[in-house]
Amino acid sequence: MASVLLVIHLIVALCLIATVLLQRSEGGALGMGGGGGGGGGLLSGRGAANALTRTTAILTVVFFATSISLTLIARQGSQPSSVLDQAGQQSQGTTGEAPPSSVLPQLPASPSANPEPPAPSNN
Repeated sequence: MASVLLVIHLIVALCLIATVLLQRSEGGALGMGGGGGGGGGLLSGRGAANALTRTTAILTVVFFATSISLTLIARQGSQPSSVLDQAGQQSQGTTGEAPPSSVLPQLPASPSANPEPPAPSNN
């Protein structure tokens, strides 16, 4: 379900980018949406602008809906937590232990280990 919704979300995002770039703006963007205005109705400059504006609004609503849906799906399997909660749990677990004396990990001492090296034999 999440992968299908993610693919739909990506397609809607690409379509939204294309429709925004097609719209005519005063700043002189791509402006491919409004042509010479030779025909009437949908192909005129005003009709194309209205269609692109309506399409952009619909795609924006769908984009927000898929974004919220993906967020809800992602939150469904996880438990709510914060960084402060995690830091509190870590500090509670280490209060009974002595802090390590160095940054390097300490190797456990084996009980059968002899602290003195064997004496060299001169044969």
